[in-house]
Amino acid sequence: MGTTFQVFTMLGSLGMFLYGMSLMSGGLQKMAGDKLRAFMASMTSTAFKRVVTGIVVTALVQSSTATTLMLVSFVNAGLLSLANAIGVIMGANIGTTVTAWIFALSFGGSSFSLGAIAVPLMFFAFVSMSLKSKKWKNFGEFLMGFAMLFLGLTILRETSTSVLDTEAVRQFLSHLTSFGVGSIMIFLVVGAVMTLMLQSSAATMAITMVLVSNGYIPFEMAAAMVLGENIGTTITSNIAASVANVSAKRTARAHMLFNLFGVCWTFSLFHPFLGLIGDIVTLFGFPNPVGTSFDSADPETRAALVASLPFVVATLHSLFNIINTMVLIWFVPVIEKIVTWMVPGNESEEVYRIKFIQGGPLGTAELSLNEAKQEIVHFGEICRKGFDYVEKAVTEKDEAKADEYIQKLVKYEEITDQVEMEIASYLNEVTKGEISLSSTVLIKSMYKIIGEMESLGDSGEAISRMLMRARAYSQKFDKAMVERLCKMIALVDGAYEAMMANLNKTNLTTIDNAREAEQRINDYRNLLREEHIVNLEKARYNYKAGGFYMDIINELEKIGDFIINISQALVTVNG
Repeated sequence: MGTTFQVFTMLGSLGMFLYGMSLMSGGLQKMAGDKLRAFMASMTSTAFKRVVTGIVVTALVQSSTATTLMLVSFVNAGLLSLANAIGVIMGANIGTTVTAWIFALSFGGSSFSLGAIAVPLMFFAFVSMSLKSKKWKNFGEFLMGFAMLFLGLTILRETSTSVLDTEAVRQFLSHLTSFGVGSIMIFLVVGAVMTLMLQSSAATMAITMVLVSNGYIPFEMAAAMVLGENIGTTITSNIAASVANVSAKRTARAHMLFNLFGVCWTFSLFHPFLGLIGDIVTLFGFPNPVGTSFDSADPETRAALVASLPFVVATLHSLFNIINTMVLIWFVPVIEKIVTWMVPGNESEEVYRIKFIQGGPLGTAELSLNEAKQEIVHFGEICRKGFDYVEKAVTEKDEAKADEYIQKLVKYEEITDQVEMEIASYLNEVTKGEISLSSTVLIKSMYKIIGEMESLGDSGEAISRMLMRARAYSQKFDKAMVERLCKMIALVDGAYEAMMANLNKTNLTTIDNAREAEQRINDYRNLLREEHIVNLEKARYNYKAGGFYMDIINELEKIGDFIINISQALVTVNG
């Protein structure tokens, strides 16, 4: 009974660790998410900057998976090129080693223990999470995650000693380490599988440190597990990219190729590489773990190994990724060609990014605002392109294709978010210079316009959720419903046409075309509302299906509101 309880305690501590890692990473991303995304989008002009970007972002969010998923979404939205994303991935692999060093500090023989302060930190985390300020709530979430992570890590280390410190376990592990090269392969696969199952290379790293620092496995097998972790961590990004566009799939494949190449060269030079690690740690006063038997070592050497092995594992992890990056950074074009061959397809029509303001504000506010006007017109084109998928998602009968169109609506919501952020950042830079009163009014109107355009993307994503919910409840629209939805979509498209015409006018003085389009949308929505009540009374269609149907009608009318708001603001911009 005691052993069973300890096993479940160990599993519980692992769950606490994983939840803490997720909570901490989530809190950090909420605190600095937009800034990190903007930093990632802007710091990609040189290979060095791309690597630094990956290191900084991953070190901050404590998750190379989170960084890679951000990259996949960036490439999926067309806001980052494949070549740039590959460079950031290389930096992310170095950045993730920071986590290993933090764990090493917790495991090491220093008098200061992060686990010891975990419980007191929970009090401050709770107080912070109880405050009304969103920033403090996010900070509290990060602090609570940090505390739970290291409390879980401390309990994991303590309970694993009780559970694993048996003769049967030691004999089994000793047997697994007796196959030479075969043992290295076994532990490499174990590292990859554990990372895949736990969806966290950090968790596998922590377990590896527990095993090696307690002498359950030799350093050589721990090194093999670290190599396996670098393979397993690529699985998540590939899963995320499976429903994304061609470029995003290529980004995920590039991550996999980078890590696979590193594992291959390290495996082929396994013992020389470990020898190099041993020489490096010896320079810093640590005992050389290569070839040192934990069980046969004298008490003093064993104590030194317990204190140093987590740092040695962190050193190996860092050096592996640094060397890999130093080698492959010169071959980014080659990697790009390989992943293009691996994932064939033409993604050109899917790529949307800012076109006119990439170089930053120009010499005068007038020239800068002219570029911003052009970018806003381009933004309008992107919004209309995204709206095209609404009708396709509504009318498509094939579920697989309908899913594809629904995902397009989700993707365009991400695109509008990013484009709005880029234009807003640009306008913010323009306001830092000397601008006239008229330019100030103009910029305020531009902020209004891009905000409404971002809302257009939100509405498209809202419609995608409605369609998915209708499908989840096995509700389908009948022929009459689909016809009315298509007519409403056509009316909204007419409003888009008026909006684009107004966007392209240099001196806009009247928006009668937009007002008429908006009136047609409102009139038809009112007609459908009355018709809907009659149809429900006469039981002409299912109540649930009718509810989803009217939700979409109302959201389409809301899109019409956003569009007329844009035209109204345009009178100021073009005046």
